[in-house]
Amino acid sequence: MTQSLPQTSLYQQDFALWAEDTIAKLKAGKFEQLDIENLAEEIEALVSSEKRELRNRLVVLIAHILKRIYVDSTYDNRGWMLTIEEQRDAIELLLEDSPSLNSLFTDSLSKLYLDALKKVRSEYRGVDFPAEWQFSREIDSILNESFWKE
Repeated sequence: MTQSLPQTSLYQQDFALWAEDTIAKLKAGKFEQLDIENLAEEIEALVSSEKRELRNRLVVLIAHILKRIYVDSTYDNRGWMLTIEEQRDAIELLLEDSPSLNSLFTDSLSKLYLDALKKVRSEYRGVDFPAEWQFSREIDSILNESFWKE
């Protein structure tokens, strides 16, 4: 009696080929042939990736806004400003592509602020950063306002 080996799916054998095959089936309307379980997992992973990127960029943005406002270092201001602008531009693009992610910002600002605060406090132990975000909680404000005196 021969023992059969477990059959591996195309998804397990070659992800790129599986993705191309899935795209072709979707375009051809061959929905009954789709690998629904893995397709759903991949779509969930895409959404998670977008959310993670937005969170990470917001933490970097908030951290650099805090540095720019509360750390007295004219030497570093230009670099912080460049990072602020870079993050703002990237966040705006993410939100243009996926406007529903706006709610992630609104729902998560307190947590994002604490994450950014932890980073800047570890870098600048002598600086007294506020325990809570002191400015507007609107995404448009954070993406456009200058919170510091020029």
